[in-house]
Amino acid sequence: MKLIIQIPCYNEAETLEIALNDLPKHIDGIDTIEYLIINDGSMDKTVEVAKNWGVHYVVNFKKNRGLAKGFMAGLDACLRNGADIIVNTDADNQYNGDDIEKLVRPILEEKAEIVIGERPIDQTAHFSPLKKKLQHLGSWTVRVASKSDIPDAPSGFRAYSREAAMRLNVTNEYTYTLETIIQAGRQKIAMESVPIRTNPELRKSRLFSSMFGYVKRSMVTIIRAFMMYKPLKFFGIIGIITFLLGLALGIRFLILLGMGDGSGHVQSLILASTFILMGVQTYIIALLADVIASSRKILEDVQYHVRKIDYDGTEKENE
Repeated sequence: MKLIIQIPCYNEAETLEIALNDLPKHIDGIDTIEYLIINDGSMDKTVEVAKNWGVHYVVNFKKNRGLAKGFMAGLDACLRNGADIIVNTDADNQYNGDDIEKLVRPILEEKAEIVIGERPIDQTAHFSPLKKKLQHLGSWTVRVASKSDIPDAPSGFRAYSREAAMRLNVTNEYTYTLETIIQAGRQKIAMESVPIRTNPELRKSRLFSSMFGYVKRSMVTIIRAFMMYKPLKFFGIIGIITFLLGLALGIRFLILLGMGDGSGHVQSLILASTFILMGVQTYIIALLADVIASSRKILEDVQYHVRKIDYDGTEKENE
């Protein structure tokens, strides 16, 4: 059983060695532990620090491509190098390395395929009250969209089984954390959450420049994922609401017409017709989007089998 711990890095020379020193060297049930960094266009000595420490693999981007791209590139490298379990953690030592054993245990015991670390958000000193509320709101939204019970959706401290990793796709360019949960929930991949500890902040987050930017990009990611993976529900609800609003205006016009006051409310009739047409058209879009989503499921299944052949073949070559 091989575990590869991957760390996305962007100019992390100052904190990377601290994070690496905190990683476990042995876990019961794991035969081999290896380490991988994703160098996302760093301009400092991040790669040099990693190699001097003894990291086994380095995925290099010449230019910064973002957390989501880096995460997927790391998964690809881990799978090609024979990982049975992949753990993703941060280079700023935000998470306690000893808790990696908590993450991999449910996978080793075959209770889950994805395990996400639940941070003590309300007890984290460097989180502002607003950020704490937004973290809870974002997690609740993802739970609704994914029909899961993951309490800390934005947490990047997580473990994936080999099978789960081969089924993941990330299409947005911002972050993988939210979309992968929604995707896993749609595919009914077994997920579990475990409480973890966090370390004192070593540097400010680089994922967003402002709280408004964080909220905006997170909401766009959630809505986009919901549109992609549950299009019939998303567009269907909008279509039904619009249709019912038009129907209500139409009934109101008919009542006024019956009372002899219809001539002064022709605008209501026009607005009602517009809303009804919009509702019908939106529901037709919902049906078409659902057909496209069904095709996407078939393509994802094909992609999974292609990946399985590719990665398993690469693993045999490496042996």
